[in-house]
Order: sequence, then structure tokens, then C-alpha cells
Amino acid sequence: MEQSGTSTRLAGAVQDLTSELVSALRSGDRFRLAGMAANGHGPEATADPALAAVRVVGADVVLPSVLLRCAPPESEDLTVFSRAVHAYPPPAGAPPASVWSHWAMRRALLRLDASLDGTSGDDRKPGAAWLEDAPWQFLTHQLAVLAPLALPGEDCAVARVARGRPADVARGFVRAVRRRDWLQAAGAGRWLVLLDDVPRTLGLDAGLEFVAQMGGEDARVAFQVEAAQLMRAGVPV
Repeated sequence: MEQSGTSTRLAGAVQDLTSELVSALRSGDRFRLAGMAANGHGPEATADPALAAVRVVGADVVLPSVLLRCAPPESEDLTVFSRAVHAYPPPAGAPPASVWSHWAMRRALLRLDASLDGTSGDDRKPGAAWLEDAPWQFLTHQLAVLAPLALPGEDCAVARVARGRPADVARGFVRAVRRRDWLQAAGAGRWLVLLDDVPRTLGLDAGLEFVAQMGGEDARVAFQVEAAQLMRAGVPV
């Protein structure tokens, strides 16, 4: 029961955090991460669901500042972000998606304030061999999990795999919509707005609007669709 309660609190914290991020993307206002974390037990506590939520959302926590080129995060916000990076490193043998998610957070932190990274480990990008020949269904699932990597100009192994398989990602998007998996559809759609040679018959703009309408009560879905639509509109990064 205690574990179930912890999971419920974490899920609520993720929804709260993502809702604030959606508002920031829509308004262009500065997003205060430190204020969100203060709603828990304090950013120093690794058990704080608000801090764990930052790790779940990953590098997208700083997307409003990056995507909209608004004012950079305050030092207190970057401190909270740094604590989440260091409190939840991927364990040995972690799935590749978890390793990549953590790498994306570290990369974002280094770009915003390298002094807060404080890590002397291997800085090389992980590989993407597990995706290169993956079935399109699995590929789409993994790309949706790694939606924070879907950024204009991003050049990493995962992005290169996605760029080489636009038809497969499109098939995965359609499959996710048909299965009413709105979060996977939103994540796949975010990748698709950045890919060349996406089939015109897909109707991506209408598809994203439909996903937002059907799954928008989930703040995670609304956030991914909002990010996709902003990038589709040509917001510079």
C-alpha cells in the first residue's frame, strides 16, 4: 500500500509539473522549477516526489527556456534540475532509454550551467544499436519515451535513427492513435514534425489536433503536442 501511495504521489507530481510546463509553452512566461519543487518536502530530499517528477519529465523541464528563447532559468531552478540529475542516475544495466534520458538531462544542464554538472564520468553519447534494426512498433515506443531528444538541430544517434525511418515512425503514430495510446502518439508526433519525407497522406497537423483533443486531459499529452506544434510552426531553437 505504501508503494502504491508513493506511485500515486509521483504521478500527481508529474501531472502538476507538466501542467505548469504546458502553461509556460503557451504563454511564453518564465517557468519557475524551484517553486514547483518547494511544494514537496524540499529539493534536498531524494524521496521528494516533486524532485522525482523532474527526473521523470527529464530534459523537457527546461524546454520552455530552450524552445522559446525566453530568459534562462534562474540559478535556483538549475540547482533543482541538477539535484534531480545527480539523485537519479541510471543504475548498472539500466535500459538504453533510461541511459539516454539521463544523458539528455546532463547535456541540458551542461549547456545551461556547466558548473552544476559536477560529474567526472564518461561524457560520450550512448549508442543506439538497439534501435537501428528494431521493429517499427518498438521503435515508435522508444522514440516516444525519448521525446525530449526531439529538438530542431539535434544530432545524436537516436535522432539519426529517427531521421532514417520516417515511414516507420508514421506507421507507429497511426497505430498509437488507433490504440488510443495518446501519450505515445504525441511523442511520435513530436518526432515527426522534425523528420523529412513523412508521408503526406499522414495528415500530421490534423492528427496532432486530434491527439490533443482526445488525450489533452493528460498534461503529458498536452505538453508533447504543444511542443510539436510550436516546432511545426517554426519556433527557432
